Amino acid sequence: MNSTELDRTYPLGERTPDLVKTPTGKKLHDISIENIMSGRLQPEDCRISAGTLEQQARIAELAGNPQMALNFRRAAELTVIPDDEIIKIYNALRPYRSTKEQLLKMAEHIENKFQARINAAFIKEAAEHYEKKNRLKSVNNNSS
Repeated sequence: MNSTELDRTYPLGERTPDLVKTPTGKKLHDISIENIMSGRLQPEDCRISAGTLEQQARIAELAGNPQMALNFRRAAELTVIPDDEIIKIYNALRPYRSTKEQLLKMAEHIENKFQARINAAFIKEAAEHYEKKNRLKSVNNNSS
């Protein structure tokens, strides 16, 4: 995508709404209060897709914002991870909740099972940071 494409496509929802699709294949114009209230849409029909997030990442890069692009790509990886695992990751990343080994194992799991390399790197970085700042769960503390 070059700057001309950026001008033609951003914002996606206004200039290229047909490119915005949910993981179930619904298009942006399908998402409405009427369709939700009538039951024609289910909650999974209203989620953002990894493809849409990747489009947003490319736009962020073109706009000179690599950190935002990385955040969009991190979010894109999360779209394939089940909600219950996301909650486990969230809880594990809270200070004093996990040992370094637990965090590294979690990172390896999401990288191998979901190809979530960016998120795995984030968890590994958190483990290192928590170790330096003494924010890891004590190995002798066996509570949850």
